[in-house]
Amino acid sequence: MKKDLISILDLSKEYIESLFEIARAFKKDPFSKSTALKSKSIALVFEKPSNRTRVSFEVGMVDLGGHAIYLGPDELKLGVRESVKDVGKVLSRYLDGIVARTFSHKDVVELARFSSIPVINGLSDLLHPCQGLSDLFTIKEKFGEEKVKIAFVGDGNNVLNSLLSGCSVLGKHICVATPKGHEPDKGVLKKADLIAKKSNAMIELTNDPVKCVKSADVVYTDVWISMGQESVRSKKITAFKKFQVNKKLLSHANKGAIVMHCLPAHRGEEITDEVLDGKNSVVYDQAENRLHVQKAILLKLLSKKT
Repeated sequence: MKKDLISILDLSKEYIESLFEIARAFKKDPFSKSTALKSKSIALVFEKPSNRTRVSFEVGMVDLGGHAIYLGPDELKLGVRESVKDVGKVLSRYLDGIVARTFSHKDVVELARFSSIPVINGLSDLLHPCQGLSDLFTIKEKFGEEKVKIAFVGDGNNVLNSLLSGCSVLGKHICVATPKGHEPDKGVLKKADLIAKKSNAMIELTNDPVKCVKSADVVYTDVWISMGQESVRSKKITAFKKFQVNKKLLSHANKGAIVMHCLPAHRGEEITDEVLDGKNSVVYDQAENRLHVQKAILLKLLSKKT
């Protein structure tokens, strides 16, 4: 039976830890598996623009001896020019895997349903599992097995949905501070809460960013206006004005707390230059780790030896 990566909630703690072990090995020796995916090809089916996701998957495939084909929004027009079902069935005849970056989460699920090859969720409006896994890898890299408090301040978007999903599986403590009406997805939260009860994870929700950041070891934020939300920009700027990660808010966290952002950042909105470029920021380590973790994902899903 083929394996996909659609949501972190579908993964076990053991599976995630095995991904991290492979990612650590790749970070030490990027070309240790330079022929592991020889003669294998994946398609990057992207409805949204991308920097880290596209480049890391393309470079990752090259490092592993494979090849990546970019299919942007003008090539396929999922569900418009051609049905998602037909795209999945046809690409399965040509390729060894698909990375889908879509607006609708339903399209990723449907693509996986009708594809006979692994489908990786490279981002949907609901989830961003590759980002969440890389974030948790980065946190483990910085803190090892220490118990840490992760504070996410901002919008309850796809990045947060995947981050709290990963925290629930791995038994982490995460506090989420959002304005009222901007909380994480209820369905994701319900599933994460059920898993958290078994893993001893702690998930807290609040509308108070200061309370959330207090005694945190990790302070994470993301853009307030995601792709496709430009029409509500002015409303969101007003709603989120007290949720900016700045020096004053960071002062409530533990000394030495790291600052994370998945990028791209809207400097001066959700985070200040002073904090993003400050000594506590690990955003570029975080971005680099997308490559190592995604190579681990590719190896796990596409290689018969893992």
